[in-house]
Amino acid sequence: MTVKQLSLPELAAGCARLGIRNVGLWREPVREHGLEATAKLVRDAGLTVTTLCRGGFFTAVDPRERAEALADNRRAIDEAAALGTDTLVLVSGGLPAGSKDLHGARERVADALAELGPYAERHGVRLAIEPLHPMYASDRCVVSTLAQALDLAERFPAHQVGVTVDTYHIWWDDTAPAQIARAGAGGRLHTFQLADWTTPLPQGVLTGRGQIGDGSIDMREWQDHVEAAGYTGAIEVELFNDVLWARDGQEVLAETARRFIEHTR
Repeated sequence: MTVKQLSLPELAAGCARLGIRNVGLWREPVREHGLEATAKLVRDAGLTVTTLCRGGFFTAVDPRERAEALADNRRAIDEAAALGTDTLVLVSGGLPAGSKDLHGARERVADALAELGPYAERHGVRLAIEPLHPMYASDRCVVSTLAQALDLAERFPAHQVGVTVDTYHIWWDDTAPAQIARAGAGGRLHTFQLADWTTPLPQGVLTGRGQIGDGSIDMREWQDHVEAAGYTGAIEVELFNDVLWARDGQEVLAETARRFIEHTR
């Protein structure tokens, strides 16, 4: 998504040119290119798919909508397995229209995980709950902190359900380092993502993720936290930014690679 203006073949070619060996994929461009074609593309390019994003949106009350959400998440698990990644990132979903019941919404997330966890395990895929910044709680994700994400994940085996740590969403939370340690101790630290916090936020706030180094977040500090917790996996960069998307995608990809080197170890 950082360079969504590139087609998947263009992305694969750019990664090869820059020596990038890992890529996190989103379902929409995979669907557009074709699942089998994408799996072949990344294999032929020597790329490892780190995660697939995204599943989730579990909070609907209507039985038909809940059934549709579960079916879509089973498809997402199937897609992750076909692409060769062991991690599906989950965005839990916001409050249903007219509801103010955050607790009830989170319990519906737990109900969905109870159904999907065993299905994911059979396909060799882990579910990674991503807490989103509280500004998204009403419309996108009722899970706002790592503590909330772990409280949900720990109801299930660690090889079924863990968490995603994304700097953009947790950098403000002074309890997050302890929760990262908690996740690591429980074997639930499934993926780590970088994006910077820049202000003012754009209208709608969804596309406010800043390029690494442009904002307020100390990336090395958070890298230290996840590594101290035992994380040895890939570090992803995930930027939603209209200004970056309006630029040449290969230029943005190269810039992002340079920033990654400058602001991590």
